[in-house]
Amino acid sequence: TSPFAWLRTRFYYLLIRLYFDQEFSIEEFTRGAKQAFSLVSKLLSQRKLDLLDELVSAEVLQVLKEKISLLPDNHRDALAADIDAIMYTTEGDVRIYYDDDGTKFVSILMRFWYLNGANLPDEVPGETKVFQIVFGDESTKEKRHLLTANYEFQREFTEGAKPDWTITRIEHPRLLE
Repeated sequence: TSPFAWLRTRFYYLLIRLYFDQEFSIEEFTRGAKQAFSLVSKLLSQRKLDLLDELVSAEVLQVLKEKISLLPDNHRDALAADIDAIMYTTEGDVRIYYDDDGTKFVSILMRFWYLNGANLPDEVPGETKVFQIVFGDESTKEKRHLLTANYEFQREFTEGAKPDWTITRIEHPRLLE
């Protein structure tokens, strides 16, 4: 990321700590976001959308129900990200905003890069073949793909609101479109 974007996000983290949550830590948030990403991506892959009610916004869940039913099995398999297969995580955009009623929200876009062994064709645009792992001899090869996903987490900070983060956007480029 650019130095300006890095400074901007650090400024927003400071604002979150000063005005919304004195205990906020981006490191702790990132750990929780990785766990949520891994869980949600596995549930999507398994078509267990009814278990996502408390984690994903109703609007996103409705769109996912339509898209998941149309996915081929190999693309659905590629959605699943084991927490140990997450290679890199970074924050994208951080926003603080108020709606017309004075409700306060914070949203943080997280970007994940993860390895997945789904049987995807080599010509799938937007993903990168990282390497082939050889176990034992040349006849046994396991192909891994480096895939990306963007999940946006949102929390309401209005007094009396539940202190839960909700996923308000899920993007798996070239897989879940």
